[in-house]
Amino acid sequence: MNSLSNTIKYFLTITTELTVLFLGISTLVALLLIYMPQEKIKNWMSGKGVWGNIIGACIGTLTPFCACSTIPLTLGFLEAGIPFGAVMSFVVSSPLLNPIILAMLIALMGWKACVTYFIVVFGGAVVFGVVLEKAGSSKLVKNVRIKGGGHQETAEVPATFSGKLKLSFLKAWGDFKAVFIYLLIGVSIGAVIYGYLPEDFVLKYAGPNNQYAIPIAAIIGIPLYIRAETAIPIGVALLQKGMNVGAVIALIIGGAGMAIPEISMLASIFKKKLVGAVVGVIFLTAVLGGYIFNMVL
Repeated sequence: MNSLSNTIKYFLTITTELTVLFLGISTLVALLLIYMPQEKIKNWMSGKGVWGNIIGACIGTLTPFCACSTIPLTLGFLEAGIPFGAVMSFVVSSPLLNPIILAMLIALMGWKACVTYFIVVFGGAVVFGVVLEKAGSSKLVKNVRIKGGGHQETAEVPATFSGKLKLSFLKAWGDFKAVFIYLLIGVSIGAVIYGYLPEDFVLKYAGPNNQYAIPIAAIIGIPLYIRAETAIPIGVALLQKGMNVGAVIALIIGGAGMAIPEISMLASIFKKKLVGAVVGVIFLTAVLGGYIFNMVL
């Protein structure tokens, strides 16, 4: 009964916190994007040198997409003539960094964990984009065109601030409904882990004394199709059971940054060598991020 009580309490508390965070922050981000037209974003990303990569990673940070949802926008950027390196920085940062993920990390793991996570992932996205640009990897993009020229229907933007705020909330509510099931799955699994998984089991296979816990967690995470919003509650529950904090972060980055469905979608627009490079950088970011977390925290 005590385990059941802890499980239910964990589920209700975390679900309530994440719901409020998601709706509030998603509304603010949607409102911000109303004042940032697509043409302006494209112009910023077209900046020379590392600046374009930084902007690409920043745009990825503002977009609440899962790994697979980044592909259509990636195609749009490439067709619009955005520099290849900036687009690749966006590809890495978009599924791993957004205000919801950062707010969840602050609420569940604290400011220090959030800042460390941001620096690791954002830095990895910028460096990866720069390296691929310098290596001439743009030639590994297939000649894929967007059906319909990549134009999308957009809702008419109201003139008043209250109208814009209402539109932003409706957009946030739509996004919330789309990810709610994933959030519930993650919180449910985390609650069961928190209430029932023996601590001795976690400590034995993924505790601080297992030197292979981080790369194993990254390898396990990559094939999974989980959003960061799903992975974080699971990771926090494992952390509370004694799992190595670095292994938790490696699991979150690996699982949210890459998945088998996204690998298939990337293969439709990138050649095999470039797809392998994207998977490799997610794995390296997960592993390095895990070890950095262990040192910092």
